[in-house]
Amino acid sequence: MKKIQLLFMLLLFSLLTNAQKPENYFKKDQLITTGVYYYPEHWDSTQWDRDLKNMAALGFEFTHFAEFAWAQLEPEEGKYDFAWLDKAVSLAAKYHLKVIMCTSTCTPPVWLSRKHPEILELEESGTRMDHGSRQHASFSSSYYRSYSLKMVEQLARHYGKDPRVVGWQVDNEPRVFFDYNPDAQQRFRDWLKNRYKSIDALNTTWGTLFWSNTYSDFSQIDIPQHKQWGMNLNQRFDHYRFTAAETVSFLDDQAAEIKKFATNQWVTSNYIPNYEGGTIGKSKELDFITYTRYMVYGSSLGIGPKGYRLGDPLSIAMANDFFRPKSSVYGVMELQPGQVNWGAMNPQPLPGAVRMWLWHQFAGGSSLVCTYRYRAPLVGYEQYHYGIVGTDGVTPTPGGLEYQQFMKEIVALRKSYNPAVANPTAYTNRKTAILFNHENMWGMNLNKQTSQWNSLDHFAKYYKSLKSFGAPVDFIEDQTDFSKYPVLIAPAYQQIDKELIQKLTAYVQSGGNLVMSCRTGHKDREGHLWEAKFAAPIYDLIGAEIESYDLPMPHTQDSVLMGSNKYAWKTWGELLKPREGTNVWGTFQGDFYAGKPAVITRKLGKGTVTYVGIDSNDGLIEKEVLKKLYAQLSIPVESYPAGVSVEYRDGFGIAVNYSDKTYSLRIPADLQILFGKREIPTGGVTVWKLK
Repeated sequence: MKKIQLLFMLLLFSLLTNAQKPENYFKKDQLITTGVYYYPEHWDSTQWDRDLKNMAALGFEFTHFAEFAWAQLEPEEGKYDFAWLDKAVSLAAKYHLKVIMCTSTCTPPVWLSRKHPEILELEESGTRMDHGSRQHASFSSSYYRSYSLKMVEQLARHYGKDPRVVGWQVDNEPRVFFDYNPDAQQRFRDWLKNRYKSIDALNTTWGTLFWSNTYSDFSQIDIPQHKQWGMNLNQRFDHYRFTAAETVSFLDDQAAEIKKFATNQWVTSNYIPNYEGGTIGKSKELDFITYTRYMVYGSSLGIGPKGYRLGDPLSIAMANDFFRPKSSVYGVMELQPGQVNWGAMNPQPLPGAVRMWLWHQFAGGSSLVCTYRYRAPLVGYEQYHYGIVGTDGVTPTPGGLEYQQFMKEIVALRKSYNPAVANPTAYTNRKTAILFNHENMWGMNLNKQTSQWNSLDHFAKYYKSLKSFGAPVDFIEDQTDFSKYPVLIAPAYQQIDKELIQKLTAYVQSGGNLVMSCRTGHKDREGHLWEAKFAAPIYDLIGAEIESYDLPMPHTQDSVLMGSNKYAWKTWGELLKPREGTNVWGTFQGDFYAGKPAVITRKLGKGTVTYVGIDSNDGLIEKEVLKKLYAQLSIPVESYPAGVSVEYRDGFGIAVNYSDKTYSLRIPADLQILFGKREIPTGGVTVWKLK
């Protein structure tokens, strides 16, 4: 009998454990599920049934409630009203729509703001945020954090075991706060005390002997004035760390509170892809992560004269490749349904663009996609923002119809899904990783040395080349297993430690191929230059010394000769002194150091190390270096024009075209095209089935 009980307990434990795995919430044969934000509190309750019925009829499978509804959930302090939300959940279930429940922590009610104004963010300028916006309460307000959890607890108690609710979103587009309230000051001091243990350790790390910065007690330390010239770089660096940690812990606290009461429900949050913010993927309590992506709001001219109607072709691709490696599943919680209202300029997307964006994020591996929002708002800050239906509440917008088309296509695609079909070998063989650490971004942005330097643009030069090759890309961190990738790129990895250098060396010696670029290895993890020759710890790895670096004036750009071609540069260049056995691929031209090596490569064990000592103007030398390396490694690559993307997932090929020209796809004649044609027009999509 005891054995049977033990087996039963083990089985139960296994079932409960598996239920908490994010991938178990999304069935593989479902491929992707699609939803839409709905705000029942914004509309007369007599319209809810009609709206949710129409939502389901369009093909949506889930909806999204209560994101900005704290004032309706708790109209008075300690008095909660869930009756209206219960009705909305019941109506969603009536039409077989699952619900994502949200915490409303980005919109505190006015009674809370007025009773406790200390929760409102105090900016560096001394300006206090006021009620009437959103995300104006600080995550570093101790009272706000604790009171928010009371509301979260009530929500979780009420809906945590409701089978109609499949998951939770905590907060909304969580950001990092630079708050200067007394609470934030004290929490920063406590964080520093926990990190350094002693004031002497802090003084040593911060280099406070410089400019008479020395502290004798943590109570003397204030949040740095980031706009004040000459502020201690390590103090600012640690403040970045602190603010990122505050955001992460605020989300984690909410997720942990929900999990006290939730049964078989997942928890996520929707991040804006701020790659250098230091929060994405750092949570310990979120089950997986999602992102927000708006493509057309005057931010990108795209490709060609009408490219601004399609957006940056790397925008969705990079978000996919950045988020996917950070959790076993990921999703897109906000994807633009049409024209928006809050950009610098707000043009209409090109017809077909919304559908193309949907297929592009599907191509990256997303398990869910949701759009903001179902109904176009009639009042408030976001008037003129398109929804799935227009201002009459019933007529689908052009983007709404494109969502409907996508959802119909996914239903058809599910019928063709075969779990036994693998992605093409040529595609998987060119899988590449880009090593990324947000603290490197902080360090370089705090101390650029030249106004011409742009860290993300430097990364994009390598990333854009890889996507033109048709390479699947993962953005990874130091702790990742490098051996999964035949090629690993570490662009501008300025802050490094000897443990990582050893790990990279072992990766190469075992057969990996490492590409490093300028601004790598200059400093330790705290941003200190090495007490050695410049960047000395990486010399044995790259097979060269870095003698010095140059930062030309913008009007005096120069070039590097590689093969018979010259490549322009004007941002950052490192003069390399190769050791024996290191080959030179490119040399500087036209300045006092003409002829000095700028690009080098060497064999190390079974692998190779390539070092690109410049940041080029247009990314062409970065592309040529990678092209030459892949050729030496006998890894075939494609040559897609800018704006054309081809990816594979779940036995399907997906191509999208952001360029201003029709592109002819080379799809084998024996493969079935499910949607689109071999000739893929601007804004077009082609999907085919693999064997």
